[in-house]
Amino acid sequence: MTTDTPARLLQLLSLLQTPREWPGGELADRLGVSRRTVRRDIDRLRELGYPVQATLGSEGGYRLVAGKAMPPLVLDDEEAVAIAVGLRAGAGHALEGVDEASVRALAKLEQVLPSRLRHRVSTLQAATTPLTSGDGASIAPETLTVMASTVAGQERLRFAYRAGDGTESRRQTEPYRLVSTGRRWYLVAYDLDRADWRTFRVDRVSEPFATGARFAPRELPTGSAAEYLRRSMQRGRESYDFEVAFAAPAEAVAARVPAWLGVPEPVDADSCRLRATSGDPPDWLAVRLAMLGVEFTVRGPAELVAAARELGGRLTRAAAGAGAPGISET
Repeated sequence: MTTDTPARLLQLLSLLQTPREWPGGELADRLGVSRRTVRRDIDRLRELGYPVQATLGSEGGYRLVAGKAMPPLVLDDEEAVAIAVGLRAGAGHALEGVDEASVRALAKLEQVLPSRLRHRVSTLQAATTPLTSGDGASIAPETLTVMASTVAGQERLRFAYRAGDGTESRRQTEPYRLVSTGRRWYLVAYDLDRADWRTFRVDRVSEPFATGARFAPRELPTGSAAEYLRRSMQRGRESYDFEVAFAAPAEAVAARVPAWLGVPEPVDADSCRLRATSGDPPDWLAVRLAMLGVEFTVRGPAELVAAARELGGRLTRAAAGAGAPGISET
């Protein structure tokens, strides 16, 4: 029997977070208390913001349902390890969709993981080789979690940095946002020594250290970190304007297009277009557009049209060879 009320509430919450309906009698047996105590504990959970739904009947059942806000979760060891491993794998390879919010979640989870579970997470990750897409360099998840925690806590960040030409330096920054392009992670931050905004490729960062010194956030020169990164990437290299028409509503395309690539404009209810500037090679941009999973037509420039045509031809030739002898699975 669990006599400690906080411990019993946590145990009850853990049971309710299993997606099923729990009869009151079964909960009472599991907790070693009376049904009346279960009802009181359910009321306490509701007061804490957990939406527990009760059903009528001889037994009376309870189920945790979706509410207006996200209450704290209670995870067992296996669940915590599984989530941490999944977030680490995605974060370390800049997978699209694993954005700063996911890295913040990883930082919060690893902060409270007991040492025995941290060891299990590290062991599992070291023993597995992920199959990833893209040519982005892999990153130690610890680097991202340190950065995410300083962004969230408005805490100055110090690190060693290796520039593209190999020059090494020490940087002290006020971190603003982490941005994933699908291939790489970037940090947008205010560089205190240079008294200006900068972007840093996270795979070139080492020895990140949260100094503990707080700062008041500065105003970014552009509206968003993604836009600032896009402009920063275009400086110092040849860029070009492009236009792509999509056979889908603007809202549907916007949900698939990363913010750093641009914002689609509606043409009518069933189509839209994307007009932006890119510094990426046309062949890579053609691949990125094809990965959106939406019918599109390249309006220009000629280099992007040619790259899309070459990509289409290559994929057509690959499909024509389907069924030919090749790699087989065992």
